[in-house]
Amino acid sequence: MLDVSRVQKELVEIDRDKRISGVSITLHGDDISHLSGTISGPIETPYEGGTFQIDIQLPASYPFEPPKMQFLTKVWHPNISSQNGAICLDILKDQWSPALTLKTALLSLQALLSSPAPDDPQDAVVAQQYNQDYPTFVSTARYWTETFAKRSSLGIEEKVQKLVEMGFPESQVRTALETCGGDENLALEKLC
Repeated sequence: MLDVSRVQKELVEIDRDKRISGVSITLHGDDISHLSGTISGPIETPYEGGTFQIDIQLPASYPFEPPKMQFLTKVWHPNISSQNGAICLDILKDQWSPALTLKTALLSLQALLSSPAPDDPQDAVVAQQYNQDYPTFVSTARYWTETFAKRSSLGIEEKVQKLVEMGFPESQVRTALETCGGDENLALEKLC
């Protein structure tokens, strides 16, 4: 059974220094086993300035099994699927230890953005581009960060109006924007 008290302690710890660490987690509804994580794109990388959303599912045997994490924000990276956000990272698989926490897992994802491992890819196309045409990889990764990971400068009401004009009901638009922290691109994906 899920160790709820440990998860609650981890959430308090993450919340305490989220400004310093650049990572945060919120509950996804009322279910403590389903969380939404956020990491900031590392400085001096193509992901700088981006805010990346991660879906986190905790198995019943957590912390003895790793959390299941998947990028919701589209990202161009050799170790993250450009199609579905699946992540290739050893600590989320066979190198997990109960001594690790959700915070260390998110910090590891942030470090992965800084140091791709193209020889152990999740996305072979991105890894090939990384190895064969690095300048194009960097410009593509920056473009994806600008397109999918940067918050729009529009205010919330302008975002609501824009999405309603696309044919979505206003109540659903507001709920989607709220769930996605005001991220217009994520809200649009959720609505679709």
